[in-house]
Order: sequence, then C-alpha cells, then structure tokens
Amino acid sequence: MIQCPRCGIQVTELHPIEPDLIQKLQAGGETNLPPQVCAGCISDLRRTVATSSGGILMQQERAKEQHRLQLWKSRVNLIKKARMCMGQKLYSEAAISYEKYLKILDIVFDVKKGDRLRPEAFKDSARTTELTMVASVYWDLMRIYDTHEKYSERMSNAAKQLAIFVQFTPIYPDIIRKAESFQKTARNPHIVKQFLKMSDKERPRCFIATSAFANSQAQEVMALREFRDFTLRSSLWGRKFIAFYYKVSPRLACLLDKHPRLKPTIRAVLRVLIKCVS
Repeated sequence: MIQCPRCGIQVTELHPIEPDLIQKLQAGGETNLPPQVCAGCISDLRRTVATSSGGILMQQERAKEQHRLQLWKSRVNLIKKARMCMGQKLYSEAAISYEKYLKILDIVFDVKKGDRLRPEAFKDSARTTELTMVASVYWDLMRIYDTHEKYSERMSNAAKQLAIFVQFTPIYPDIIRKAESFQKTARNPHIVKQFLKMSDKERPRCFIATSAFANSQAQEVMALREFRDFTLRSSLWGRKFIAFYYKVSPRLACLLDKHPRLKPTIRAVLRVLIKCVS
C-alpha cells in the first residue's frame, strides 16, 4: 500500500497529474502539488478546475453585461453631442458621434460581424422611441455623407438602413417629405431617389386600418403595425396570417372606401382588438 501525499489515504497506486491540469490548478492559485496522487485526488482536482472555470465564465459574463449597460447609458451623451455639432455645422464631428452611437447598438444587441442592425433587435427594449432615434441618426448621416463624393458609399448604406427603420416610426411622413425636397439639391440625388423607392417598397400597408381611420399615421394604425411587426412576425402562424391578410385586405379596404358608413363599426372593432393585443 502507498500513502497519497495529498490526502494521506493508503492506496494501491498513485497517478501522475496531467500537465494541463497542473497548469489550470496553478492559474487558480493551487500550489505545492505533488507529482503523483491517488485516483480520488485526481477526480477532486478535476472537479476543482471545472468549478473554478464555471465561476470565471460567470464573472466574465457579468462583466460583459455590465459593460453593455454602461455603453447603453453612454449613447445619450453621444446623441446630444452629435445634435450640438449639427447645430454648429460641425458635420465631421457629428458623424463621428453618430457612428459611435450605432456601434454601441451593434455591441449591445450583439450584431455579428458582417450583419446589420435590424428593427427586430428592439422588440424587447425601447421600441418606438429608440427606433425613431435610429432613423433620425441615419437621416442625418445620409445628409452629412452627401457633402462629399468620396462618402457616397457611406451615404448609400445610411439610406438603406434608413429605409428599413423609418417605416416603424411616426416620423415616416416627415422624413419622406424632407427627402423629396432634399433630392432637388443633393450631390447624390440618385441615392436619395433610391431611398424613397426602398422606403415605399419596405413599408407594408395596414390596408383595412388605414382605410377605417383614413390616416396611415393614426395612433391605432401604428399600434396594429407594431403588433404585426414585433409579435406576429415572430411566429410561423403569425407570418402565415400576415400573408393571408395581404391577400384579402386590399379588397376589404376598397369595400370600406365604397361604403364609408361601415367605417365607424370597423373602427370600434379595431379599437377593441388593439386593447386585447396591447
């Protein structure tokens, strides 16, 4: 029988500790390890390393989450700085602050390299308020990058992102009006035209609600659109319903337009539906 130098138990044989296990134990503060120990001690040392590694991973995850929270809070000051620079016509400084803001959103929402920030990222967070902020940032960047030909690619990228985000915001009609006016004086009018075309294509219509309330920007229409984009689109059956709705709703909207006396009843029904899904 041999006595284990670590635990003192009498055993039939001792086993060498693997080099990588020794390295991990030493990194965790374990010192004075004997070259050989019993099988029970080997198992105990492996459990120690596994537990320690789990604790380190948890600490790293907490630190990462804390970093994200700090970045999320810092975005407000970046927007304020950018707005101030825009007011002072310091466009380069404004663009830098805006790009930092967008980079923070990429980090916070874990946007993978090569991907782009999407409106769906905001489904569990600030929703309309932050979406509106993002759209306004892309609108300012589109105008800033129009000031020089070498930034035309950046302008085009900002235009594409603006077309995606602006459809979910109450500033959609305002941005469209401004873009139509901006197209007349822009250095790159073809990019502005491209934005107008994409924003119209990207923006799906709530046909029945728009007809019933006679305003595509009515609060009720916006609420139903948000329910569609952030709830229905997240499930297979929801997407199937949306596809079915787009097949039948144009005809029903035309029927409402031909018989406006039905609109008060439809508005009442839709308001009840909105209360149910809110």
